[in-house]
Amino acid sequence: MKSSFDENMNGQSLPAGFIESLKNHLPNIVITDQEKLEKFLFEERGIYHGEAQIVLVPSSTEELAEAVKYCAAAGVPIVPQGGNTGLVGGAVTRGGEVLVSLSKMNKISDIDPVNYTITVEAGVILADVQNAAAENGCLFPLSLGAEGSCTIGGNVASNAGGVGVLKYGNARELTLGLEVVLPDGRVWNGMCPLFKDNSGYSLKNLFIGSEGSLGIITKVILKLFPKPEQIQTAFCALPSVGAALDLLSLARRFSGDHVSAFELMSDFSLKIVCDHASGVMPLQDRAPWYCLIELSTPRPGTDMREIFEGILENAFEKHLINDAVIAESLEQSARLWQLREMMPEAQKKFGGSIKHDISVPVSRVPEFISTAEKAVSDYMPEINICAFGHVGDGNVHFNLSQPEGMEKAKFLEHWNRVNDIVHPIASQLNGSISAEHGIGLLKVEEIKTYRSDVEQDLMREVKRIFDPLNLMNPGKFI
Repeated sequence: MKSSFDENMNGQSLPAGFIESLKNHLPNIVITDQEKLEKFLFEERGIYHGEAQIVLVPSSTEELAEAVKYCAAAGVPIVPQGGNTGLVGGAVTRGGEVLVSLSKMNKISDIDPVNYTITVEAGVILADVQNAAAENGCLFPLSLGAEGSCTIGGNVASNAGGVGVLKYGNARELTLGLEVVLPDGRVWNGMCPLFKDNSGYSLKNLFIGSEGSLGIITKVILKLFPKPEQIQTAFCALPSVGAALDLLSLARRFSGDHVSAFELMSDFSLKIVCDHASGVMPLQDRAPWYCLIELSTPRPGTDMREIFEGILENAFEKHLINDAVIAESLEQSARLWQLREMMPEAQKKFGGSIKHDISVPVSRVPEFISTAEKAVSDYMPEINICAFGHVGDGNVHFNLSQPEGMEKAKFLEHWNRVNDIVHPIASQLNGSISAEHGIGLLKVEEIKTYRSDVEQDLMREVKRIFDPLNLMNPGKFI
């Protein structure tokens, strides 16, 4: 994998006396015990393993700001960490860095059902935000596989996506205000709950998606929505990816644009879920592709079931679907969603995988998949193509699993070569090589190929303005 991180950071250490001095200055937030440190050092994919002599666990913005000032004065780099569920190594530390965990900054301070906002600290678990909103008759729609352990600060810092982007947008669209500790320890208070504010540069948008490279997000004001009164879920067998896009268009028109999720799955990806993750095939016959569709509405009295049946009947007539089933209960709906949500775990159990988080214009998803399938199959004919994702917003997880009989380690040696095949195809279609996972360490070198010189220069200048000493999450993102 292309990363100069190890070469840049190995061999560095903290200044002499720094740890003891910081422990004396802020004794309540310092962890140095190696056994306690370990849980902060693992990385979700196992590609990297963090190294740290010290972890700071502040309980307030004030404590964090004081710690950042202390580190800045000593010239010590900081790596912020949320739930540590990222997939690109964005929260991994090496020698000479201090890791800051936001786990103790986990208060939900305000819910405003009239303004439809919720104010939370950065360490609040995403599922807890969802539950707090629901208890107040509202919906917080950000939803992803790690929602039981990922945190809002990390979600916003990585501009997280997930299954609800089609209708509600990603973390950027769901964020109204931020509080951020800057690299020099100053605190920017951008906690503005306004939906309209044209009073200056949109500073919050510099921090959203910056992966902790410009500062540490400590508090967030998020948008809420009316809680859905009806949710209907269907699982459909499809003859092609092109049929999926036609079905999506049909469902959006006929439902009055009440499609809240539209997930695409290849037959191989569904098969490994059934073989390795206790999934149960809901239809009698297999098909090349499947989709999971969710319709929802907060409007009482709307017969969403009748609307869904009309959509599927029309789709059958147009030969867009081979077969379909609509969930009859919440339990059945959960089982259908499990088929999609268990794909990463099933792929891990199947064996080694090379993963791509691709985004292309929705209309070009079929072209990307067909072109990329042919290209990687020409390179390695026995490769297993495990494609799935949020096709309603153009995000395809074009993952590749090891061929039968090939050792995992041997397969993973092809990672860079396969990236060099797949990523240019996405770029040629006006796409991105990072739809929702971010850059982190994993793509920090490769992304330079896909950014223009002007774009790269502008990003470097922004970084220099906020962090001239390069102390905030160095070696990542840019």
